[in-house]
Amino acid sequence: MAFILGSGSPRRLDLLAQLGVTPDAVRPPEIDEDPQKGELPRPYCARIAREKAHAVTADPDDIVLCADTTVALGRRILGKPADAAEAAQFLYVLSGRRHRVITAIAVRRGDRLWQKDVVSSVKMKRLSYLEVNAYLATGDWRGKAGGYAIQGPAGAFIPWIEGSFTGIVGLPLAETAGLLQAAGLPLYRAAA
Repeated sequence: MAFILGSGSPRRLDLLAQLGVTPDAVRPPEIDEDPQKGELPRPYCARIAREKAHAVTADPDDIVLCADTTVALGRRILGKPADAAEAAQFLYVLSGRRHRVITAIAVRRGDRLWQKDVVSSVKMKRLSYLEVNAYLATGDWRGKAGGYAIQGPAGAFIPWIEGSFTGIVGLPLAETAGLLQAAGLPLYRAAA
């Protein structure tokens, strides 16, 4: 049995390390992550995590973990910005407002699939032109849903959250641990 992380996110690797788990392989799948017409954020996020899990090549006894994180403002999905201009647009629309961060987890072992999604609420303070542009200059927005990462410099923009901090970062640890254990991956092993 091998444990495969179907994600290229260094943040997810760091979070798994908090559970004492290191993947045997890292295989980020290539799938189309465009939302379907009229698709709402939570079902979208769950579908993408599920499709990622099925797209990873693995032996029948291997355990595959995939996840997807989406920022939702009402019914609108704010994915990973294509460029700095789109990141700025996302930051300005989130400025001074509450939004949801949804992370869906999918764990596959053979034909079995375990899935869970976690929704957290996040309030972003009202951002000034200077703050937005200084943040964009850091490049930290690249590859981040909604154009920001709470664990980086944008953490200073977030005065309040309700829910899972690790879920907002990209892998809710309590729920991930439960799914991995359900699939048969031992966690919290004592050091030899």
